[in-house]
Amino acid sequence: MRKTALITGASSGLGKEFAKIHAKNGGDLVIVARSKDKLQKLKEKLEKKHGVHVSIIEKDLTEPNAAQEVYNFVKFSKIEIDYLINNAGFGGIGKFHERAWAQDLAMIQLNIIALTDLTRKFLPDFVERNQGKILNVSSTASLMAGPMQAVYFATKAFVTSFSNAIAEELHDTKVTVTTLMPGATKTDFGKTSGMDKTALFQNAADSKVVAQEGYDAMLEGALDIISGVSFPQKVMMKAIPITPKSILLKQIRKMQEPK
Repeated sequence: MRKTALITGASSGLGKEFAKIHAKNGGDLVIVARSKDKLQKLKEKLEKKHGVHVSIIEKDLTEPNAAQEVYNFVKFSKIEIDYLINNAGFGGIGKFHERAWAQDLAMIQLNIIALTDLTRKFLPDFVERNQGKILNVSSTASLMAGPMQAVYFATKAFVTSFSNAIAEELHDTKVTVTTLMPGATKTDFGKTSGMDKTALFQNAADSKVVAQEGYDAMLEGALDIISGVSFPQKVMMKAIPITPKSILLKQIRKMQEPK
């Protein structure tokens, strides 16, 4: 039977790649993003190329009632979701006290509230059927604090912690929750966050590779998958537990300061 995946932030970047991968596998889609034009183009391309059915939901997930409206659409349309891929998110560089609070508040709403709300809406359905897979896109940023991106790193720390916790709560079911933790990846994120001008994004990973590794890990029911991380970054991550926090914070700050 065809599996239907609901993907947020599907108009570009990792979300778009997830949609391509799932359609190539013969799965139907519900794709969610703010840009109706981009969603419509993606729908037409995937339906023509792979013969799948794609529903689009034009929705700004920073709006408080957005998750409920997405869930209502799915229920009204009598679509059964098999895979929930919470991909939508954004970041922003700068000192916390100098950044516009409205931007950081929207970041919290999207990266934390919308993801958690959508998970809460769909998870009971998965548990009732005793099947379903959730892929929550976090970041390697979740493993440390992030000077110059204080709120973004904190939101991703929530995503990883939350996802791991509910994965264990579901240990006696066939429902799985996988956390994808990419390193710097070639998507629109770099430009919109300002991170494309930092040392961290000089050797960003291919979004197609990251999406494929995340999708495969979801199918396997893996707990975590780290993807798109260079060898120096791997060394740094291994050293996190033994590095004095003051030194680690200074290193991260320097990596994220615009050149």
